[in-house]
Amino acid sequence: MLYIMRHGKTDWNVRHKLQGRTDVPLNEEGRQMAGAVRSECDRIHFDVCYSSPLMRAYETAKIVLASRDIPIITDSRLAEMSFGDYEGTENSFEDPDCPINILFNSPELYRSSVGGAETFEELYARTGGFLREIIEPGLQEGRDILIVGHGAMNASIICQIKKLPIEDFWSAMTDNCRLTRLL
Repeated sequence: MLYIMRHGKTDWNVRHKLQGRTDVPLNEEGRQMAGAVRSECDRIHFDVCYSSPLMRAYETAKIVLASRDIPIITDSRLAEMSFGDYEGTENSFEDPDCPINILFNSPELYRSSVGGAETFEELYARTGGFLREIIEPGLQEGRDILIVGHGAMNASIICQIKKLPIEDFWSAMTDNCRLTRLL
């Protein structure tokens, strides 16, 4: 089985700031969220957990799996989508002319980088490589796998597995600390 989870809340989530690759820690609410989902996860068998190396995802994985002897392996391909110069932007949607909003409002039109932000093509290439090289062989061996990551990065994995069109990209984004079974 394959499961995926988004990290717990951070202060930047609360302030609606674009986090991307900025290494923002969990806040107390995020730690509590991860602790609350631990009991749900305790009932599920996992052989291994793969996590983004960013502290908000890695700390979530550590809290969720704290009572179990399950390896947590970080992989840079699971880092959040880079939002380039727009990382740290607060409430970008309040400025209808903010160029990064095309990524969120019309993903099918976002074909080239805005302000150094990662493109969907780049995001899909790295997460697709991770799926082919790590996840598919693990599932073929019968392993139960948990991925702990981020909103856009997780959405790229969900879209690839479910074969969703780019127009539906943001519909695949999950809430913080919500466990989703994919396969």
